[in-house]
Amino acid sequence: MESSIHDFPAGLETAKQLGLLPEEYDKICELLGREPNFTELSVYSVMWSEHCSYKNSIKWLKTLPRKGPHLLVEAGDENAGLVDLGDGLACAFKIESHNHPSALEPYQGAATGVGGINRDIFTMGARPIAQLNSLRFGNPALERTKWLLKGVVKGIGDYGNAFGVPVVGGEVSFDDCYNTNPLVNAMSVGIVKSGNTISAISEGVGNPVFIVGSATGKDGIHGATFASEDITEASADKIPAVQVGDPFQEKLLLEASLEVIKTGAVVGMQDMGAAGITCSTSEMSAKGKHGMVIHLDKVPMRQKNMHPFEILLSESQERMLLVVHKGREEEVEKVFEKWDLNCVQIGEVIEGDVLKYYMHGELVAQVSADSLVLGGGAPVYEREYREPAYFKEKDQFSMDQVKEPRDLKKVAHFLLGSHNVASKKWVIDQYDTMVGTKNMSTNCPSDAGIVNLKGTNKALALTVDCNARYVHADPEKGCSIAVAEAARNIVCSGGVPSAITNCLNFGNPYNPEVYWQFVGAIKGMSKACTKFETPVTGGNVSFYNQVTINGKTEPVFPTPTIGMMGVVEDKAHITGLGFREEGDLIYLLGLPRNDINCSEYLYNYHKVKLSPPPYFDLEEEYKLQQGLKNLIREGLIESAHDVADGGLFVTLFESARVNGLGFNIDTDPEYRKDAFLFGESQSRVVVSILPDNEGEFAALCAMKGLDFSLLGEVRGVEAVVDGESYGSIEELYELFESVIPKMMA
Repeated sequence: MESSIHDFPAGLETAKQLGLLPEEYDKICELLGREPNFTELSVYSVMWSEHCSYKNSIKWLKTLPRKGPHLLVEAGDENAGLVDLGDGLACAFKIESHNHPSALEPYQGAATGVGGINRDIFTMGARPIAQLNSLRFGNPALERTKWLLKGVVKGIGDYGNAFGVPVVGGEVSFDDCYNTNPLVNAMSVGIVKSGNTISAISEGVGNPVFIVGSATGKDGIHGATFASEDITEASADKIPAVQVGDPFQEKLLLEASLEVIKTGAVVGMQDMGAAGITCSTSEMSAKGKHGMVIHLDKVPMRQKNMHPFEILLSESQERMLLVVHKGREEEVEKVFEKWDLNCVQIGEVIEGDVLKYYMHGELVAQVSADSLVLGGGAPVYEREYREPAYFKEKDQFSMDQVKEPRDLKKVAHFLLGSHNVASKKWVIDQYDTMVGTKNMSTNCPSDAGIVNLKGTNKALALTVDCNARYVHADPEKGCSIAVAEAARNIVCSGGVPSAITNCLNFGNPYNPEVYWQFVGAIKGMSKACTKFETPVTGGNVSFYNQVTINGKTEPVFPTPTIGMMGVVEDKAHITGLGFREEGDLIYLLGLPRNDINCSEYLYNYHKVKLSPPPYFDLEEEYKLQQGLKNLIREGLIESAHDVADGGLFVTLFESARVNGLGFNIDTDPEYRKDAFLFGESQSRVVVSILPDNEGEFAALCAMKGLDFSLLGEVRGVEAVVDGESYGSIEELYELFESVIPKMMA
């Protein structure tokens, strides 16, 4: 290594303080051929953290299906997945977590999560057109939960609204297991003309390297390391690990980035997310098999006297790294000058695998790019896993242990007033759902968010789904259900499922029972994605999510959030969830079952916290979805809404409330009435049809082997079950809509 004042060894104890294991320190010494200095050790500590390296998860992630007929980019090859839409268009999409930052500083934690995921999309040359989010919070009665919910929702709303991308879908749920550690998962979707994407690559010896966008400060330093450890009482001291976002700056960066790509002067570009300059320089260099020389003192800084490791590890937002064709620097500089953004050359591409970082002419760190990254020198572990005791205990539950309530009307009202089922209008109203005029599902609600593809006869169908109770009860089956429900939502909306991105939220991977949950979820995801031909395009893993109750620390429920995109091949197929006309017939596709397992009804009304997941059969689900696609394409369906949280009654109410129409249905005496109305057995969809289409509908269902049964009809303004009124739709909606506002009052 060249002479430097920063070349004294940092030592093993420092490595431990930075979150590295003793064997990892030994490996770093072996890779370098010497002991690392503090700056180098800091670089390895973030790049080898779980957040960046996936060292405890990559073995199993590689087993997920990653190939599909419409995929343009395989998982891990770029910042986001890329799917061919036809008509000369491609869709870039990805979901990521910002859980730990949001637990400490909910507003900025959530806001910068939105900013970071949008940068992943436009870094590829795609313009973001839609956002979704999946949020988990603790007990609604806790002041901390209210504080977190308020901050997270405001952070998402303020950043996304100012940036100018609509929120078209999402989910919000509550459980005590998230009291300490909320989950904040943000998804972004963008559109790009086929062939106009840009890669995150460094190549071409002598090509200049530019940093563009905001100046660099001390916010977010060791953010990746912080995201790779447990939340504790001491975590509040790590507020500097939480980044600060500026959506207006990001909007400028978006426009400048898309404009500079069009010049053809850019070789490669990458967002500076986790681990900042360290991550972008190492990943681009490793991918292009060319190194870089970087002069850290040339980086525009917001604060004076920043140390080299602080500049390298800062996660200041709204920044990009660009490799530019030599001789075309002026073209690039003019674009960023137009948008009033920093654009400074900080280095150049060199031969070989080495990254050299200088400060005022002195070499402060020299490392191999490949040694830092996933698939290169970063460690890969095969963790021990063990089935937890509760997994067998759940099978001791039988529905016969639960006495059916006499007053099911009371149960129905309880469920509509449950925080998990109740309207999230208080949340949605803080998001701009119409900016850009592409959202087609705001005024016509559907199971998936529908986004218009202007200039084509197609639309995108987008959703995020996961019922963590099901996954906790049985990780493999529960995660299969999450994929299946996402696909079902897209099919109910008139789309064809295409591909998924995932956000895998789990506890500490060194806990064998947590890792067993992780492995099971991966297996379940693989089975379902293979069946539905929805390959995994990428995503992220968030470990170390936990809760402390009465001094005891437990992992959160395993929560593998599935973000799915589908294509509505003809806008005439778009299907809403709302009943449309008085007199329409209401049918159930799929079979009812005597099953209340893991339902909101069982879990929160009867307080039975451990039971098996609801009935689910992958082949049955697939047949249902294929049949429903055909029914929609034949124009036989007026509305479609899948049976999910809260069961059949909640599904019927949600379909009724859209247009203020009531329903009159009869239950089937072959089933327990509470199971029929409130059970959550899978592979069921409520559809409404015109009476004149009943014969054709029944014939096609029979031909496709679909189970179907007449429930009743759209009638009046009340919810009527077996001749008993459960209340007017208006009264029920007042209950349904008032829950979250009362909580936050």
